[in-house]
Amino acid sequence: MADYPKRVRINEEGPREGFQFEKGPIATADKIALIDALSQARLPQIQVASFVNPARVPGMADADAVVAGIRRAPGTAYTALWLNEKGFDRALAHRGQLDLKGSISMVASESFMLRNQNRDFAENRRVQTRMVERYLEAGLTVERASMMAAFGCNFEGEVPVARVLAVMAETFEIAEECGVTIKTYSLADTMAWATPAAVQRVVGAVRERWPDLKVALHLHDTRGMGIANAFAGLQMGVDTFDASVAGLGGCPFAGHKAAAGNVCSEDLAFLCEEMGIETGIDLEALSEAARLAEQVVGHALPGSVMKAGRLNAYRRAA
Repeated sequence: MADYPKRVRINEEGPREGFQFEKGPIATADKIALIDALSQARLPQIQVASFVNPARVPGMADADAVVAGIRRAPGTAYTALWLNEKGFDRALAHRGQLDLKGSISMVASESFMLRNQNRDFAENRRVQTRMVERYLEAGLTVERASMMAAFGCNFEGEVPVARVLAVMAETFEIAEECGVTIKTYSLADTMAWATPAAVQRVVGAVRERWPDLKVALHLHDTRGMGIANAFAGLQMGVDTFDASVAGLGGCPFAGHKAAAGNVCSEDLAFLCEEMGIETGIDLEALSEAARLAEQVVGHALPGSVMKAGRLNAYRRAA
């Protein structure tokens, strides 16, 4: 039997997901304009940039300028991504503009970790321990963890459920050693290996092992499974999803030229609306931002609701 949540949180990651992946240069002002448009959609959270090496991710070279230029809207948290202490120091410099929280970042595939973060499992444990220490020194809370490649890897193949559980157990060991408690764990389908059956299998195993843990999903749409996988998550009671406006973005280190971005934000919000699940999002404003995203990147994006619209007007007309 399905265990649908009554309310779902959709965290917007399009600005970071999209602008790290687009091949052509995008003007800083256009990035800011898209974030400001997203701010009108009553999203609970927008991830606006990542503080990473611009030599490896050129699209994030202007991250500091983007963060400094956005106009914050009440009720929306503005976040950023970083992978190491240097990136965290850059984020701290924008403490007034960004809503900073600590997180423990794990990966289920060592091969992908070496490509994405240039470290192995043992080094990552040391780095994560040090990062938690830094977060606490800065007065940040650390209640969240995440795992990339939780459903499969283009370099290692299938990721067994047992490995997902083992990496999660190691996460909780790190948290205990540092004196923090993880309340939310985000499982990322970084390279789009997930299917609805896999989502149910992995989330079910996690729920069985840690029944009080909140599970979030970060789903990619490379093979068109994003919305189906999100629906499977909803059936399992998952109430927190990362999504990307208009389906922007992808992972530049996934080893796949067609590595699409997260499940489309407005399509997921529409699905929830039609199922009677609250999101608090202004879907019309979000669809308008999606259309702006296409103008900013200069090519078609995969989002559907921004093109077809909602069903409300058709219902009224009928």
